[in-house]
Amino acid sequence: MSYKKKETYNKKLTKDFKEKYYTILEKIGENPNRDGLLKTPERAAKAMQFLTHGYDLDPKKILNSAKFKEEYSEMVIVKDIELYSLCEHHMLPFFGKAHVAYIPNGHIVGLSKIPRVIDAFSRRLQVQERLTHQVLHCIQETLNPLGVAVVMEARHMCMMMRGVQKQNSVTTTSAFTGEFRNVETRNEFLNLISSNLH
Repeated sequence: MSYKKKETYNKKLTKDFKEKYYTILEKIGENPNRDGLLKTPERAAKAMQFLTHGYDLDPKKILNSAKFKEEYSEMVIVKDIELYSLCEHHMLPFFGKAHVAYIPNGHIVGLSKIPRVIDAFSRRLQVQERLTHQVLHCIQETLNPLGVAVVMEARHMCMMMRGVQKQNSVTTTSAFTGEFRNVETRNEFLNLISSNLH
């Protein structure tokens, strides 16, 4: 019995992308008809659709789908969220972790929705700086909390594989609203995401 994974892709996009990847393989001097590359154009076409499926997602709807009234008003942190995206300058991956906190103001959100919001924005062509702000503003505008904090740390393949080729560089971005602009609150958040409590 053979294994078949069920996946759904836009047939027209797959066909268009497949033709273009076939041409790219030819242009770099490869033979797209050799055994190892026969299915590569189609695989690449499907991979590109998956890696950019965030364009089809509405992050605010994701948060609103699990928004609950709750009189909890202390910091909520979801840290070490895996992050994968494509740099819009070279279409090479960048990857790392996101740490997100908010202070509820009458509403909380299902914890899994915060990583889903990160996926919705990161599965697009991105720059880390914009991604950080998009996550921050989405949570602030949808939940109206007393404050939001977002820190992202990522390695960029465009710096590691090409250009300056620096293998150990990590880029960190941060953004804060409301109570997190207060030094004490921000420091509490930064200490908690850097500690090893689990």
